[in-house]
Parts: sequence; C-alpha cells; structure tokens
Amino acid sequence: MKQLLLIIFLGFTTLLQAQREKVVAYVNQYKQLAIEEMRRTGVPASITLAQGILESQSGESDLAKGSNNHFGIKCKTEWTGPKTYHDDDEKKECFRVYASAEESYRDHSNFLRSRDPYQFLFKLDKSDDIGWAYGLKKAGYATEKDYPYRLLNLINDYELHQYSSIALKQNTTPTTTVDNGKKLKVINQSNSEIDFIKPSVVETPIIEKAPFKEIPVATITETEKEDTVEVEKTPVSVPEIVETKKTSPYPAAAFTINHAKVIYATAGTSLLSIANKYGISLSKLFSFNELKEMDILETDQLLFLETKLKKGITDFHIVETNETLASISQTEGIRLESLFEYNQLKKERPLTKGKKILLRAPTTPSKKIVKDTKK
Repeated sequence: MKQLLLIIFLGFTTLLQAQREKVVAYVNQYKQLAIEEMRRTGVPASITLAQGILESQSGESDLAKGSNNHFGIKCKTEWTGPKTYHDDDEKKECFRVYASAEESYRDHSNFLRSRDPYQFLFKLDKSDDIGWAYGLKKAGYATEKDYPYRLLNLINDYELHQYSSIALKQNTTPTTTVDNGKKLKVINQSNSEIDFIKPSVVETPIIEKAPFKEIPVATITETEKEDTVEVEKTPVSVPEIVETKKTSPYPAAAFTINHAKVIYATAGTSLLSIANKYGISLSKLFSFNELKEMDILETDQLLFLETKLKKGITDFHIVETNETLASISQTEGIRLESLFEYNQLKKERPLTKGKKILLRAPTTPSKKIVKDTKK
C-alpha cells in the first residue's frame, strides 16, 4: 500500500513539474512581447502573461495551436479577419484567428485599450496587479468567478510582476535618427520600432520655476557626397525641470485615528483592490467612508477600514483653508452625520478658516437655582 501511494505521489509530482516547465517555457518565449506591449499600450506585462498562460493553457490549447489565439478573444462585431468556431460559454462561438502569436498579443492590447468597459483599468497604477485582475472580471472579460484569483496566483508563483517592472524602467522616450536611406525613423533605446497610443492618464512631474540656461543645439546638413552632422553652438533658452516628490503625511501601513483603523491611499488606486487586501466588502468600504460608488480614487485620501466613532477625541476642530465637513470627518475619524448633527447643519457648505466645528454634542448649560427672597 505504501509503495502504491509512493508511486502515485511521484507521478503527481512529475506531472506538476512538467506543467511548471511548460509555463516557464511559455513565459520565456513571450515575455519580451508582453514587455513591448506594455510600453506600447500600458497593459501590464504581468497581466498579459498571466492571461496568456491561463487562456492558452501555456500555448497548448486547440485555439492557441490552431488559430494563434492566446487570449480567447471572440470575434465581436468589429472583427473582419479570419474566424474559427469553438464551444465555450455557448456552443460554436466565433473566435478570432491570427497569423502569428505576435499578432494575437498585439490585438489583445488593442482590444483592452479600445473598448469602453476596460478604460477605467488604464487609470490604475501600472503595478496594481490586484486592481487589474479584479477589474478584468468586473468588465466582463471572463465569466469564471475565480478568474482574478487564478491570474494573481500565476503572477505570484512565476514572479510575473518583474516583467512589468522591466517595462516601466526601460526608457520609452522616442528619438529620431537618419538611416542610410536618408529616411527619418522613430526608435527606442532597444532599437525596436514602436507605435504610440495616447494614454488616458499621463503622469507628469511637478515643475518648479528655475533659471534658464543655454545649451548647444545640433543641426543636420547634407552634402552631395555624404551625410555629415555639424554641431552649432546656438544659444537657446530652455527651463530646467526640477522634480519634487510628494511625501505622505501618514504612515505607509494601516494605523488608527480616533480608535478606528485607517490607511492613506493615493489617487489612481483601485478601491476593489483595497477592499480585497484588507478582507472587507467594497460596499462596506464605501459605507465606512461615506463615499459614492467609484472604481478608482480620484484624489489622495484617508480610507477607514471600519466604522468611525460618533464623537471625536477633542471637543472641536479649527477649520483650515479648503477644508470641508467631509474632509474633517476623515481627518478626525468621526461620522459625517454626527458633524451635521452637532453643528446644526443639513448639508455641506463652504467653511471659513478659523471656524470651530464641534466634534461632540454640545453640552446644555445647567439651570441656576434662584432662591425666593420674598419675605
């Protein structure tokens, strides 16, 4: 019996090892494609590879081998290319056929980049694998309930996030060069031609005014015999760019305000990824913070992970510039409805700097006992 169990165990281990080797081989074959597509369109390389592994069974599925379709993308109304039919959610569904795996990877990026249900994903941080995994499910890419978990398991098990990091670190700034045929070509530092799609969100550094300085400008001239490059020291005034990093006023990990657990989250973070990370439902996250339903945080802000108290630690709060009752509710860790009640307000309105906002119910002055002095 023990020998039989040992044989079964060894067979299972061998099967797992063979499966792992297939995945590793797939990643090695297509990782550069995923990196290039991330640089071109902004779809994280980690997500692209995880979807490719899952949807194509590491390149072994009938759809991948017969039609070069690595992402299970169906025809849809806009598809005018070759088609094939496979059973999926329904029988004989129409799937796209590609000339190569490279074409499939490119179409996958274009598919996500061009269709409305996926546009909110491109507002996420490019390293937010959790937000992307759950977002794809929410947008309807797959019907399986555990689709996000399966993607994230692949990303963690095979460290696919490293390929997103590579894409982010590589310099994608285009430069123009003149080739032997005297034609201008746009290339990147890896000497591969690139296309550009305008991203939905452009990250720009904070620019501070700085003195102007003079720099030499290169001019290109042609002669009848050969191409030459001459450098002319033409003074041109350009501003120096000084980047200043924003520093958070709060800890990076979870902390407490007024005895309630809270985190500080930055703009562009997926609320769904926060809810899943801390094991609470998305509806509760909205409720705890009196937020309207949204996918992505629009501004940096405090987010409570449990119910705020009805009264503050101190009796009142002195209003600073641009503060609102909602922002005070977050910084003091007190329910917004309580602030309305204590300050006898029915709705949000502009607050003047220096105004006192009560954080506790006002105390009723005790009635003085007046002695009867009549004789």
